[in-house]
Amino acid sequence: MKTRSVLTALFLVFGALFAPGFGVLVTTTEAHAATKISHATATSMFREVGITWSSSGSCSDRNNPTCTSFEQLNLATAQGAQTLKRATGCALNITGGTETGHASGTYSHWNGYKLDYAKGTCVTNYIKGTFTYIGLRGDGAPQWKSGSGNVYADEGNHWDVLYYNCGGC
Repeated sequence: MKTRSVLTALFLVFGALFAPGFGVLVTTTEAHAATKISHATATSMFREVGITWSSSGSCSDRNNPTCTSFEQLNLATAQGAQTLKRATGCALNITGGTETGHASGTYSHWNGYKLDYAKGTCVTNYIKGTFTYIGLRGDGAPQWKSGSGNVYADEGNHWDVLYYNCGGC
């Protein structure tokens, strides 16, 4: 093996070990690397911009489907919620997070990519008036896509939002 190849490999390894952010909890899915945050971090971020949350069980246990949990939420998802709140100025109440009981899949609630919001005239008018209608989802829910690529599905009594990114944060 050539000396240059060995040195290059060492520099790459040391560069990865000492790169900014090393030690931050990062998990990888098939499509994207996602930084996961705790329930406490998410609630702090939501409080910062005036987003509320509720659960039918008045709890935050990730393993209880009647709770609303943000444990293992993607940082970009929390930032996306903040972006939506800032852009709309609407009251936002999160009714679903990373707790069990939602549909499975790579881009699921459990994997930190989705939040559910209570329906309200202000947020509904903003989504339908600002984003592009992209047709019906497989389950029949009408969908709108933001300019950043996030998808808002009208599930009747709430908005199911898939955050691929933070929405321009």
